[in-house]
Amino acid sequence: MVQSVRRWGNRFSLRLMERGSVSGVGEKKVVARTLAMLSGALVALAIAGSPLGAQSSEKTIAITNAMIFDATGREPYRGHVVIRDGRIEAVGPDVAVPKGATIIRANGKALLPGFFDVHTHWSQGGSPATLPQIATAYVSSGVTTVNDFHQQPEAFAPKRAWLQGLAAPHVNFVARISTPGGHGADWADTNTTKWVATAESARRAMAELQPYKPDHIKVFTDGWRYGQLPEETSMNVETLTALTGEAHKYGQRVLTHTVTVGRGQIAAAANVDVIAHSIQDALLDEATIAAIKAAGTFYAPTLAIYQLKPDEIGPNRKDDPATRQRIRKWGYAQDNLRKLAAAGVPVAVGTDAGIGGARHGFSTLQEMELMVDAGLSPKAALLAGTATSAQALGVLEDRGTIEKGKRADLVLIDGMPWKAISDVHKIDQVLIDGKTVFGKGVKLPVGNQATALPAMPAAALIDDFERTDGRSTLDTLRLADMDGGVERSAVIANRVPRAEGGSALAVAVQMAPKDKPEGGVLVPLSRGSVTPVDARRFAGVQLDLRGSGTYDVVINTLAGEWTAKVEASQAWSQVRLPFSAFSAKRSRDGLGRSWRGDDLLEVGIVTQREGGSAAWGEIDNLGFYAD
Repeated sequence: MVQSVRRWGNRFSLRLMERGSVSGVGEKKVVARTLAMLSGALVALAIAGSPLGAQSSEKTIAITNAMIFDATGREPYRGHVVIRDGRIEAVGPDVAVPKGATIIRANGKALLPGFFDVHTHWSQGGSPATLPQIATAYVSSGVTTVNDFHQQPEAFAPKRAWLQGLAAPHVNFVARISTPGGHGADWADTNTTKWVATAESARRAMAELQPYKPDHIKVFTDGWRYGQLPEETSMNVETLTALTGEAHKYGQRVLTHTVTVGRGQIAAAANVDVIAHSIQDALLDEATIAAIKAAGTFYAPTLAIYQLKPDEIGPNRKDDPATRQRIRKWGYAQDNLRKLAAAGVPVAVGTDAGIGGARHGFSTLQEMELMVDAGLSPKAALLAGTATSAQALGVLEDRGTIEKGKRADLVLIDGMPWKAISDVHKIDQVLIDGKTVFGKGVKLPVGNQATALPAMPAAALIDDFERTDGRSTLDTLRLADMDGGVERSAVIANRVPRAEGGSALAVAVQMAPKDKPEGGVLVPLSRGSVTPVDARRFAGVQLDLRGSGTYDVVINTLAGEWTAKVEASQAWSQVRLPFSAFSAKRSRDGLGRSWRGDDLLEVGIVTQREGGSAAWGEIDNLGFYAD
């Protein structure tokens, strides 16, 4: 995966490694239009050596002699499933196998609907960390539908297109909304996570997101930081109610970061669709449980991200205040899941995978095990991971059960997970849209072996700041770069006229009252910072600059961040910085990397000043120069 490696993005990944710091293609499978310069690379990935394309001639498939757990509530039974053109044509104990069908002999293995994970982050800080490898991790775990909460909306279209050339689950891209100073707004700019505080701003934010066609909406409504970090801002019921109402008008579900009893009450009052974390500050009272049930809200507890560490369990566990608090919160999480399930609140499966130690794919299966540990039956956990999650996302008519007409997203398991939930790890074969994507002898597309899209040639001009819509010369959306936390530096960027003619970008920063505050602007080199660019035919970066003091010119790459310092004065000057002047400041994997030049994602300028002070600068004609 090649999500932007902005400094705040890296910082976010590092901060979320802490246990207490957690957050939070649909049935339409839309292949969005991308930039013309992206299309060649994406088409090459989609067709080169893809066994998925080769399987398209297999119009009819029959899975015979399987123990079918169809997730409708029926007891498992022995039978056959016939698949035609990616959908289930017939299922039952007496189904006739069509002549000429491709046969998959189950030999008594369990056949279940593909699993769901309604809460994942396809982030560069996860395990694995790159998009093709994340996709492979899910399909090899029988997970056929996921929600990704991690991408800036600009990345939706190029990532949807990228996924078309891979063996991958159906990925719902979920737009994020938070409050100023809230969780999710403490690391991202407003082009990445919308910030709202009133019903009016919520409606405006929802309208601004619609051109990106988000599948669903993630809302950071709860600022409680698990008693381990200072509490951040939370969303009031009026704002959340307006936001949810707008999302439903657009046909989008709302999933909220909700971790306290009080915010659970607000989620129910605002009619949200899914509470996407465990409530764990206290035991839920009967009135709150009744309100959540009456609202029809689903509950996805993400136990996988909260489970106790090895040194926090057993007779020799650590005994310090932080550990005792985590043990207490874990108990609340388990108890509240039991109480909600017993009351009839529908339970879905989500994991927060990609954050902390929650691994993609594996954590989805582990989540169902943890549900059983908390008191649910194995059957209830399997229903949570299939039909109930499908219902939570509004796609139960399309998938989530093994029934005639449904999408043939199926997983064959060598065991009986409705009796022993640990059998979910014994994956034998996985089908998505009736095509085998995992199993003995299956060869994945070449795209699944790559770690990034092929690089595009870099253009000489990155941005001359003449456009009036906030987009660069490359038609990419500029991003504000600033320090993280509740109190953040404020960055304002506006086009201003130059005496010489044309426009420049004026950047003003009010520094936060903290150590080493910073602020500036980054220009993505491709839409959503998804496709890297190859700048090896150039010698370095150039720009026109005026200002006061020292600035960092920043180059973000797949491997990490590179910076070079420049001095500015009140008069305009042209700055040329050879690539050799840039030093690695932050590595994505902590190992440090040498300069490559063919993996660039963003270029920008950032300044650091004393806390509480102000800074300004103007830039123009940002680009690359040749020798």
